[in-house]
Amino acid sequence: MENYESLLNDAYSKVKVVEGSGERFEMPAVEGFFEGKKTIITNFFQIVAHLRRDAEHLQKFLLKELATQGQIEGDRLILNNKISSKKINPKLEQYVNEFVLCQECKKPDTKIIKEGKLTLIHCLACGAKHPIRGKI
Repeated sequence: MENYESLLNDAYSKVKVVEGSGERFEMPAVEGFFEGKKTIITNFFQIVAHLRRDAEHLQKFLLKELATQGQIEGDRLILNNKISSKKINPKLEQYVNEFVLCQECKKPDTKIIKEGKLTLIHCLACGAKHPIRGKI
C-alpha cells in the first residue's frame, strides 16, 4: 500500500491547471479577418453573450466610436473599413466600463433599465443605480 504523500502527489499531477487571471469577468478578445476593404468580426455574438447586452446596442456603440458603417450578417459583424483589433479592443473595454460594469462594486452583474426619460444601469449585486448615456 502506497503512503499518503505519494498518493497526494500523484493526484496533484493529474489535476488540470486553471488558466486565466483569476478574475471573474474576462473580456473576450476580438477575432476576425479582413476581406477586401471590410473587417469581419467572427466572434461578435460570443462577445454579446458574454456581456449580456443587446447586439444592436453594442453594434451602434462600435460603429459610432470607430466612425464607420457596418451591419450584422448572420452571426458576425461586418465593418465597412479596415480596422485592426488594436483599435477595436480598447473600444470594447470602453463599452464594458460604461455599460456593463457597476461603478460602485465593479461587478458585471448589471442590466440596463429605463425609468422615465433616464436610462440607468442597475447592479444586481449591490443594488446601485447609475445614469448612463441613453443615446449612442
